Amino acid sequence: MHYHPPKRLQAVILDWAGTVVDFGSFAPTQIFVEAFAEFGVQLSLAEARGPMGRGKWDHIRALCDIPAIGERYRAATGHLLTDADVTALYERFMPLQIEKIAEHSALIPGALETIARLREHGLKIGSCSGYPTVVMERVVVLAQRHGYVADHVVASDEVPRGRPSPAQALANVIALGLDDVAACVKVDDTCPGILEGRSAGMWTVALTCSGNALGLSHEEYRGLPPARLEQERQRIAQLFEGSRPHYLIDTLVELPAVIADIDARLARGELPQSH
Repeated sequence: MHYHPPKRLQAVILDWAGTVVDFGSFAPTQIFVEAFAEFGVQLSLAEARGPMGRGKWDHIRALCDIPAIGERYRAATGHLLTDADVTALYERFMPLQIEKIAEHSALIPGALETIARLREHGLKIGSCSGYPTVVMERVVVLAQRHGYVADHVVASDEVPRGRPSPAQALANVIALGLDDVAACVKVDDTCPGILEGRSAGMWTVALTCSGNALGLSHEEYRGLPPARLEQERQRIAQLFEGSRPHYLIDTLVELPAVIADIDARLARGELPQSH
């Protein structure tokens, strides 16, 4: 038997918050701020956004590992942070997240039409998220009400290791019955999500404006002066440099053009791990 590389794409694996729903990725960040506040620890939205893309326990652990935040926690509670404290924060975060997820459940403008175009192209739609199952179940129901149903969903706690591990992306490959990871595109608004796709051997597309890195509502994004928007694109591109996405686009709306370009590259024999 001989290896025959794919000649066209078979699937797109989409992130959720900041990619398909919740323009600006506000749902998780605001709840981190509220959860820390209940322990007497002040956290800014910018700080909360820092480790975005990881599973939520790992996200909280990463925040707590920042010396300034760890010191705030010690000052508020009288003791140094432990994993048990991280778990306590996580257990407060989860009910808040479930309670308020609906406030940021709207589909990103143009996402539904874009996904319909991808399906017309013959692509399956996989998905994964930094949210655990208990939150994803709610997110999926809310998205369905807006007309979006993915072919498969993998939550962060359904695999041994979350992002930047490739496990969630690869779980989609198995569930969707795909032939080759090189026939898949991972789309995400965070570096851990892009690293997930890279580590899985997929093509990767980073979203610069709809997600965590820009952190604006759709209206605020649309209202940015062109020069300021270009500055933000360049800043965010630098943030993604280390994760090495194959493509950078503003929002999901631009994805069909990327899909066409990847298909042309595959037809020429190019593979994602070669670039």
